Amino acid sequence: MKVALVHYWLLGSRGGEKVLEAICRIFPDADIFTLFYDPESVPALIRSRNVKASFLNPFKRFYRSLLPMMPMALEAFDLRPYDLIISSESGPAKGVLTSSTSKHLCYCHTPMRYLWELYPAYRNEFHQNPLARALMSPIASYLRTWDYSTAARVDTFVANSRNVKHRIWKTYRRKSRVVYPPVPVESFHHSASSDYFLMVSEMVAYKRLNYAVQTFARNGRKLKIVGDGPEYARLRKLAASNIEFCGRVPDHELKELYARSTAFLMPGEEDFGMTMVESLASGKPVIALSRGGAMDIVGNGCGVLYPDPLESSLEDALRAFDRVESLIDPVQLRIRASAFSESVFERDFRAALNRCRSGCPPARPGAARAEPVNPETSTRTRLFGYHPPILGQPE
Repeated sequence: MKVALVHYWLLGSRGGEKVLEAICRIFPDADIFTLFYDPESVPALIRSRNVKASFLNPFKRFYRSLLPMMPMALEAFDLRPYDLIISSESGPAKGVLTSSTSKHLCYCHTPMRYLWELYPAYRNEFHQNPLARALMSPIASYLRTWDYSTAARVDTFVANSRNVKHRIWKTYRRKSRVVYPPVPVESFHHSASSDYFLMVSEMVAYKRLNYAVQTFARNGRKLKIVGDGPEYARLRKLAASNIEFCGRVPDHELKELYARSTAFLMPGEEDFGMTMVESLASGKPVIALSRGGAMDIVGNGCGVLYPDPLESSLEDALRAFDRVESLIDPVQLRIRASAFSESVFERDFRAALNRCRSGCPPARPGAARAEPVNPETSTRTRLFGYHPPILGQPE
């Protein structure tokens, strides 16, 4: 069986690239197709494979501005020799053209949020230039039409969380299975707390780091922030001396920062949120906004969920954490993290592939599911979080 892996772009090493690495290990002979490729920015495993970049690759420095050209570049890939195509999607990767005899599985990190869910914010808040806003409207309308139509090219959708499963249905009206991303949980370790809270994030507006920085600047608690991005300068202006910006750090340093933290902070809505699992694997609890991937990860006894992306709500969560901190067991946190291990991902991903290749549909839509807990009305959820009773393969 000849396999092609299609990834939106390979210009860094983040969650999407970690998933691609795991899929590469399942298919060691697969070829990789991508819109843009920078070999120096990706893990060695990906560099060792046969990577084919699109005709847009010479202009990768301007990749964000080339979104209108990406459909043409993806459709230019010749995938006729391949029996199985696996697209890794949070950009437009699923838009490739495949033969009628091949199978196409899309592992979806999220439908393109800047075209769908976050489009009003990108147009009206994140883009201050009037010309950019004027140009964005017709381009986004065309891309939404193309993106919706390409969902029909996919035989099987796999979502990286229940949150994304819902978005796939809302955006494309396609059913999907949930297979959580792989985290190397065994590589993390636990150490005594050094009395600081930790955030690990790209510094972009939709991550909502600003209100968290303002909260800690006001209350004086120690906060370390790992990562960088376009919001760095603005966040520095909001910070006080108790907040340390660490920039990007090597993996061994990041693991030590996790291990010695008091708790991990997730102030925005994540598609999944591998950093939360990394914190649990380090035996450290999570304080998170009760939306998105946090609802899959932060199980009972694993930390605190809070309802609103506001300073007052986060401050309430920090006080709640102070009350329950002594009750949290690092061993239980690490057990919880094991539900998102690399071995669990491989098992569940292979099961999804087998269903795709055999043509079986996802579980029937009427299958029983856990009812979500209202974080504003449930004391236990506010203090300890909520986790679904089904791990690995919900629904």
